[in-house]
Amino acid sequence: MDEITQPMVLMDQVTKSFRIADQDVAILKGIDLNVRRGEFVAVMGPSGSGKTTLMNLIGCLDVPTDGRYVLAGRDVTKLTDDELSVIRNEHIGFVFQNFCLIPYATVYENVLLPSLYTMKSKNDAAGRAVDLLRMVGLEHRTRSKPALLSGGEQQRAGIARALINSPELLLADEPTGQLDSRTAEDIMKLFVRMNADHKTVIIITHDPNIAGYASRIVRIKDGLMET
Repeated sequence: MDEITQPMVLMDQVTKSFRIADQDVAILKGIDLNVRRGEFVAVMGPSGSGKTTLMNLIGCLDVPTDGRYVLAGRDVTKLTDDELSVIRNEHIGFVFQNFCLIPYATVYENVLLPSLYTMKSKNDAAGRAVDLLRMVGLEHRTRSKPALLSGGEQQRAGIARALINSPELLLADEPTGQLDSRTAEDIMKLFVRMNADHKTVIIITHDPNIAGYASRIVRIKDGLMET
């Protein structure tokens, strides 16, 4: 299978348990998931369904208890923490509900931050940061601190930051959860634009209106994919 036809995300009977009060508590109970390259997928489910745990596994922030996870053709199930860190920084862009911007850094510095941990040219990264801020409509906010930005502007900065290392996969956890409906619509249009630019996009959401922007919706309940 060549790189183009390989799935971006392939999970085969993935489980995840946590040790709580001397008991193993199963959160994910055998997840099968296949996301094609260039696809836009929304993962929906109620609170406690396992959405966040699944997102952490997809984003290589955690590893499965059992099962197999192949990301962009590479089995990441048994990688070391350092190897997972490289995968996250070079292949995955994260967008968070709470924006997660560094308050004492400017918008430009926040966007540039992930590039500092790669071997890419600093000049190239600096130019890309400026281009990304222009793309998300924040060229006039480059020297502003996050506290001076609206929620929508902070999320735009978060999206620019997620794209700085040209990731193959854009992973967003409730990216519009703190935004009003009109601002949420603007943010989702940015994700649609990223997907049209051949990015694979996975959004975790409980909101059917947000999920409606995706080309496919998968549902999780009680740690299992609904069929």
